Amino acid sequence: MDFSILNQVLNPILNPLLTLVSNPNNPFFGAIIGVFIIATVVAFVITVANKLLVDQDRLQFLQKEMKGFQQDMMAAQKSGDPKAMADMQKKQTEFMSLQKEMMFNSFKPMIVTFVPIIIVFYWMAGNPLINTMWLNIPTFAYYVLLVPIFHTFYHQSAGVPVFAIEWLGWYILCSFAMSLIWRKLLGLKGGAM
Repeated sequence: MDFSILNQVLNPILNPLLTLVSNPNNPFFGAIIGVFIIATVVAFVITVANKLLVDQDRLQFLQKEMKGFQQDMMAAQKSGDPKAMADMQKKQTEFMSLQKEMMFNSFKPMIVTFVPIIIVFYWMAGNPLINTMWLNIPTFAYYVLLVPIFHTFYHQSAGVPVFAIEWLGWYILCSFAMSLIWRKLLGLKGGAM
């Protein structure tokens, strides 16, 4: 399937982000800033979708209920009391409906944002200014961010230094950090991303 029409639409919109700032000492500087801006905007859109589509108070209530049920279930299992286990089995159907409601509420923002984000990722993966970029990170950060584990699943391109991350690693790092900031600024409750 040919998706080149997407490039014709997205290149004029997103390519200027990659050349917004330049540094003659680093040919990737514009792409690094561009990916940061894209990650920030995507994190903002996802956070706003979460804020608008998910009842945060209800989600927090459901999380507390599920945690309480799990603690009660563990206590019943540890006690070995058949009556307590039978009571917990009866409550399990109620627990399952709460879990289903929580999952549905958590998926609403993903359903709305999935296609636009996939389109942006398709453009980023095919853009030569982005997909050739890499960023050296300090050795300490390389290990703290668990980059070696990430590299077991996603191998570095040829010519990329060992202590470096490519565009996808940089996007994930920026997206995670900016999601936390946007969630705090917009007052989202709970830990779901």
